[in-house]
Amino acid sequence: MTLVHEAVLIRGEEAETLASETSAIRLLVDSSSTGGALSTQRVTLAAGANGAVPHHHTASTEFFYILNGTVQVLAGDKVLVLGQGDVAVVPPNMPHAFAAAPDCEADLLIVITPGIERFEYFRLLAKVRSGEATLQDLLDSQELYDTHFLDSPVWTQERS
Repeated sequence: MTLVHEAVLIRGEEAETLASETSAIRLLVDSSSTGGALSTQRVTLAAGANGAVPHHHTASTEFFYILNGTVQVLAGDKVLVLGQGDVAVVPPNMPHAFAAAPDCEADLLIVITPGIERFEYFRLLAKVRSGEATLQDLLDSQELYDTHFLDSPVWTQERS
């Protein structure tokens, strides 16, 4: 058997964290470190905070594992409510989004497979929040990061 890449070890204190007032994203493993197998991050959300707006990936499945708290996950035209220990898996091309449930904090692990280079995407999101990049910059990156934004009336209604 031929190894495509080395084993990946990320020490907790070495993981880059991008934080805002309502969320923290720990960049754990990017696709380039796993030979394209997966990318993963840990997301911590304040009570009721949004994690990701509705979008889809054309080539990857997204796996959500709830470490703590309660999370709302859009999966197609349904909003699932997940608690500690629950898992949701969203296939390619399915609209999805996630957020901490109202009045609940949330801590979740997200794995995307096959991997998409995500670290620069999350850094771009941080730049948009700080005013160093524009919403148009984010929209222009949809193909690059295989993150295609869309409208979801179900999600909008649930989160309003």
